[in-house]
Parts: sequence; C-alpha cells; structure tokens
Amino acid sequence: MNKIAQSVRLWFAPQRVREEGDTPDYRFSLANERTFLAWIRTALALIGGGFAVDQFLPELAWGVRAGLALGLLAAGVLCALRAVNHWVRCERAMRRREDLPVSRFPTLLSLVVAVVAVAMVVVVLFGWEGR
Repeated sequence: MNKIAQSVRLWFAPQRVREEGDTPDYRFSLANERTFLAWIRTALALIGGGFAVDQFLPELAWGVRAGLALGLLAAGVLCALRAVNHWVRCERAMRRREDLPVSRFPTLLSLVVAVVAVAMVVVVLFGWEGR
C-alpha cells in the first residue's frame, strides 16, 4: 500500500498509530494535539473569511468576489486536511524516535493568504464595483 493511502487510513483509525514504536512522553502527544487544534482553528477562520467575503461584499464584481472567497475556502480545506495529516506524521515520528517531519505547507498557506490579502488591499484602495 502506498504511503499516502496508509497515512489517510490512519486518519480514521488513530489507534493504529499505537502499534508503532514506544509511547512518547504524554506532554509531547498533548502538544501535538494542541498544534492540530491550532491548525483546525486556522482552517475555520479561513473558511469563515471566505464566506464573509462572499456574503458581505456584494458590491464587488462577481468574479473578484468569487475568486477571493474561493481562495480562502480552498486554503481552509487544505489547512484542515493538512492538520490531521501532520498530526499523524508527528505522532508516528515521536513513537519511532525520529525527527519530526518538515513541511512546505506553512509557506504555501502563507502565500495563498498573502495573495488574497493583497487583492483585498487593491479592492479597498481602488474599489471594484460589480456592474
């Protein structure tokens, strides 16, 4: 079975993570869980921001509004999926006494949010009324 499918299976059966390695200090597992929850809060904020752009900026041209909203919504979806994936990867690494996994996802997420923010600055400064 490939690594991606195996990792996704662990999302739905986290008790299987216990089958690997040794139980880490609970403080590390709890810190990993808090990090997961922080990513989920970020995902919820991005999703809320996407809905807010769509619902509270009706004066924007439809394409602009939809583009900004979809960018935020997509970032929220990716963030939520990445949260659980990162939690599993970190928990497995701790149990195996390996280095924690590194990720480019924070950079990707930051770039998406920055692009949407720059677009919002342009809209605020110059307007973009839909007519």
